Amino acid sequence: MPAPPKPRKIVVLGAPAVGKSSLTIRFVEDKFVDNYYPTIESSYTKVVKHKNQEYALEINDTAGQDEFSILNNKHSIGTHGYAIVYSITSRDSFYLCETIRDKILNYTGTDWVPIVLIGNKCDLEGQRQVTKEELAALGQKWNCSYIESSAFSNTNIGKAFDLLIAEIEKLDKASGGESAGGACIIQ
Repeated sequence: MPAPPKPRKIVVLGAPAVGKSSLTIRFVEDKFVDNYYPTIESSYTKVVKHKNQEYALEINDTAGQDEFSILNNKHSIGTHGYAIVYSITSRDSFYLCETIRDKILNYTGTDWVPIVLIGNKCDLEGQRQVTKEELAALGQKWNCSYIESSAFSNTNIGKAFDLLIAEIEKLDKASGGESAGGACIIQ
């Protein structure tokens, strides 16, 4: 008899209008939402398979954060991992990622949590403001997985969440809560 799905809570954070909801809805419902309405906050569920284990994901799609309203108890209690999203077309949204991560670490009282850093909207290459090299450098600095994605073209959406599950599982398996390092996929 197969093992029951492992429950995992994921929180998607990032600046307003970086595509957090589009990314989440593309992953959960496999559709692209092209009308932008600022998200208040939504929660989604999806069962996925990673390395022959099923995971029951609860994904909290947060409202766009500014540096003062990034985290609350709902975003941290029981959370297994974080997707920090920026738009490759917005340098400001990329800079905000560092603040978001710092607040997560301060709130959790640790020096490492499972994170995947996602550069969204890679289909808008002509409007790029953040290079792939900058994404790689930040992911390596944080010792986390990182990836570029596009909710519009469905590029690397499933891979982004798969990387986050892998980061979460590294923490579960590591002694003392330390990670074995980050993976990356940049296309």
